[in-house]
Amino acid sequence: MWRAAIGGIVTLVLSLLVAPLAAEAQPPTKGYRIGILGNAPPTIPAVARLYDAFAEGLRERGYIEGENLVIERRWVEGWIERFPSLAAELLNLKVDLILSVGTLGARAAKQATTAIPIVMVYVSDPVEAGLVSSFARSGGNLTGLAFVAGPEIVGKYLELLKEVVPKVSRVAVLWNPIWYYGGYLSETQAAARVLGVTAQVYEAQDPSELESAFTAMTKARAGALLVLPHPFNFFHARRIAELAAKSRLPAVYPFRESVEAGGLMAYAANAPDMFRRAATCVDKILKGANLTDLPIEQPTRFELVINNLKTAKALGIAIPQSMLIRADEVIR
Repeated sequence: MWRAAIGGIVTLVLSLLVAPLAAEAQPPTKGYRIGILGNAPPTIPAVARLYDAFAEGLRERGYIEGENLVIERRWVEGWIERFPSLAAELLNLKVDLILSVGTLGARAAKQATTAIPIVMVYVSDPVEAGLVSSFARSGGNLTGLAFVAGPEIVGKYLELLKEVVPKVSRVAVLWNPIWYYGGYLSETQAAARVLGVTAQVYEAQDPSELESAFTAMTKARAGALLVLPHPFNFFHARRIAELAAKSRLPAVYPFRESVEAGGLMAYAANAPDMFRRAATCVDKILKGANLTDLPIEQPTRFELVINNLKTAKALGIAIPQSMLIRADEVIR
């Protein structure tokens, strides 16, 4: 009898331990309709990789498009003035939730509704952008993930440049003032002073302005280039990398896609990982989580990617061995 009693206790304990895990792993009990509001469609390989990660994250949690999930996709494709009308379209389709990509998409979605949950991703600084009240509590119907750890990350960018070009005294800074928040620029100036370099700021709001910006950098005898986080710099990564090579400027970027396009090095959050984590956030909300209790997540995985063969060789730069050892990926 005592064996039966012990067996019953063991069974009870195991059932209590397994029950929460089983509940968490339960597939959705009904079908859902979510909307995606973004800038570029996944016809661009770098963008497709992000949405593939999001879809994979949803599948891991039991959401299968065409079975228990409908996804309505809307892209502005560079026409930013279309964000409000496309957000309205998604609301008219009675979506249960909106995944907004980028600061403008998140702002348009938030302005369109205070009732439908919004999960943002690829937003640089949602607090400074006025999207949420704090990282701890959103204070509204919007939550999700910030793309970078905050403006202070530019200090890391400059440190990497100094490590590659120790004698650099002038660093060109490429930025776009449209929809941009001054925290990154002021932080760049502060970090430059600490490292004993001069930050020379150059604006480019349109692709046609890029070449003249690089011409000005050359005339000002810049010794390296820092590209600040911005959608413009992401979508024109290849052209910027080409102009940096032509101007013989060692550059650091906030996107690994810039290195894949020929840039020298990038220190960036793992973007596919963030889109996969966005799927986890979506799952929590659809299962009834209180939106205001979900903190704004920040990157947990950063990667240093270096183009050590083609780009470094063309620039006549020897990447320090210590940097190559700690790099997450070295493109040779």
